Amino acid sequence: MKKHNFYAGPSILSDFTIRNTADAVLNFANTGLSILEVSHRSKEFQAVIDEASELVKELLDVPAGYSVLWLGGGASMQFCMIPFNLLRKKAGYIDTGTWAHNAIKEARLFGEVEVLASSEAEGYTFIPKGFEVPADLDYFHYTSNNTIYGTEIRHDPDVPCRMVADMSSDIFSRPVDVSKYDAIYAGAQKNLAPAGVTLVIIKEDALGHVDRPIPTMLDYRTHVKKGSMFNTPPVLPIYSALQTLRHYKQVGGVKELERRDVEKAKLLYDAIDNSKMFMGTVTDPADRSIMNVTFVMTPEYKELEPKFVEFCQNRDIIGIKGHRSVGGFRASLYNALPIDSVRFLIEAMNDFEATH
Repeated sequence: MKKHNFYAGPSILSDFTIRNTADAVLNFANTGLSILEVSHRSKEFQAVIDEASELVKELLDVPAGYSVLWLGGGASMQFCMIPFNLLRKKAGYIDTGTWAHNAIKEARLFGEVEVLASSEAEGYTFIPKGFEVPADLDYFHYTSNNTIYGTEIRHDPDVPCRMVADMSSDIFSRPVDVSKYDAIYAGAQKNLAPAGVTLVIIKEDALGHVDRPIPTMLDYRTHVKKGSMFNTPPVLPIYSALQTLRHYKQVGGVKELERRDVEKAKLLYDAIDNSKMFMGTVTDPADRSIMNVTFVMTPEYKELEPKFVEFCQNRDIIGIKGHRSVGGFRASLYNALPIDSVRFLIEAMNDFEATH
């Protein structure tokens, strides 16, 4: 029976990606070998990583002078690799959620970090605005989508210094002006592939300007020079990422994906706003994420939240429970989620409200 998968990550993948990956597990590129056992040095896998990198450049319109890297360690590894490679004296961060907070903590190991704005005191329920970004920063860093708290920055800021973004949970959900950034990174397990690989888009002339020695594996120049093949890369997730990227191109690219994502999010937010039982948690509607919709029950129905989770599970709606640190509910509407699943969730919400 079909499940309606709202998990925040690892999360839903397209049928196209799952089918083609499953086929490659049995027989990869007609080699008679599984993708699980093929050499990463084989010409067949080299073709995979080359095509995946080119599709990233095509779909996001990456300009010349940037390298696409496929690395291990998740986005959390990038929390230290970014300052290791880019931070000389001082960097600026905005604190908009758990992962932004963790990135700040790691960066402070390498130099001065100025927190330019934070919504922590208000429970990360909005995106700070009106703050200034100094021109003397080595770089400005922000997290574009906050999966736990349901806020999102859906534009490319204009800043007077280099810029870095963690786009782990909303990459490929909108066009991006990559030329504004020196680095973009994204853990794959939201909109791209199974967990195990991290996509990094790095501007080559941003590298080589720090005085500190950098361990070989943590130096972006190592991976640029070796084409992400310095060590054995995560072969299976990269193959799955290629399938997802092919699928994105087939359906019309990032602009079409954004249109679909906006439509899905509007349906669900409208249902929440028109409900007497449910309410959103993000205080400014302009800050609402179209990837992770967070909501709770109104105070008079708060005790029914566990029952609603159970109600959803009985209807094959999974992954709807909010993050353990905040409670409530979270519906992740990543690119692979069909709009019919959103409609199915809204029907469940209406039915539960009608009976309680």
